[in-house]
Amino acid sequence: MLINTLAVFRFFAVRTKVEWEDYIARSLKHDVYHSWAYHQLNSSGEALLFVYEEGPVFIALPLIKREIEGSAHFDLTSVYGYAGPVSNKEMSWLDSHNVHHFKKAFLQFMEMENCICVFSRLHPFIEQAPLLNSIGGVHGNGKTIYMDLQRTWEEQIRGYEKRLSRQIRKLREMNYTIRDASGISEIKQFTEMYRQNMDRLKASGSYYFEESYFHKLLDPLEFENKLILIYDGQIMICGALVLISREIIRNHLSATAADYLSYSPSKLLTDEISRIGRQLNKKVFHLGGGVGGKEDSLFKFKSYFSDQQIEDRIWCYIHNQPLYDELVKQRGAGLNNGSTFFPLYRQPKTENISKKYSDEQ
Repeated sequence: MLINTLAVFRFFAVRTKVEWEDYIARSLKHDVYHSWAYHQLNSSGEALLFVYEEGPVFIALPLIKREIEGSAHFDLTSVYGYAGPVSNKEMSWLDSHNVHHFKKAFLQFMEMENCICVFSRLHPFIEQAPLLNSIGGVHGNGKTIYMDLQRTWEEQIRGYEKRLSRQIRKLREMNYTIRDASGISEIKQFTEMYRQNMDRLKASGSYYFEESYFHKLLDPLEFENKLILIYDGQIMICGALVLISREIIRNHLSATAADYLSYSPSKLLTDEISRIGRQLNKKVFHLGGGVGGKEDSLFKFKSYFSDQQIEDRIWCYIHNQPLYDELVKQRGAGLNNGSTFFPLYRQPKTENISKKYSDEQ
């Protein structure tokens, strides 16, 4: 544990499950993405929870500490999803001295952990910017779409694109079966359907997951998540791994069988997830945005279900600029120096970079 000399505040890194989960549970707002179990799914580095405490106030920031090839230094990133800091106080209400001391503590922590820079995708429904604006800065990353499940069902349907309600009604008339996955074989089948979807979309490697990843996310001892599947008779035609948090439900990863793409069962699936969210008394169904924050075909599909949007944000900070610049220089040929990819030295050389302010994940 690291304590500053004036004993006004203290900061330390948590690397054990019990202590990690205790801080997250005591936070005013948190998500699956902040949990110990979710961070253990990451294989790119060491999961840690940076904790700052001052009097009754604490701030907890989950991160992944990664080695940098060819360097004795490290960098910090966030898990795939929406994370960022949480606290037992509203971060927009924190005193200026809390914000200043958090910054001082975090910079000392980066120095002691030998970290060059940090990247984190932020949580759209937790006000984190007031805490991070003075540490590198918070940047917009497009819009993300959601449904307010506290509205009436009639209000939700009125928010659907004009033809969508009719299309969903016709899909329900197809007598498809919608159910929770009930066994290992269904998880295996869904994993293969998901892999085929990624192949068809020519997705980058970061969007591929082993079958074990799905099994772990569906571990009832760690999560309340569900795998929702749609069947045409005995044929699995569509499915989604749904993440369930205290207030939010999400379609984390989904897939559709190639032979059924023209029927768009994913529209029925999305509607069904909203119903499940209501049954579970969740406040928000977070549909997400487009790839890399773009208003692409994925964003357009999600916008058919709701006109409610909120800004998606990311946080970038370079702690050691000379070392950062040296790493970029070492990478040399193949880097697009005009790119906003962060950190730039991790930019894939053979990939067309279209993500704005984005980490390689």
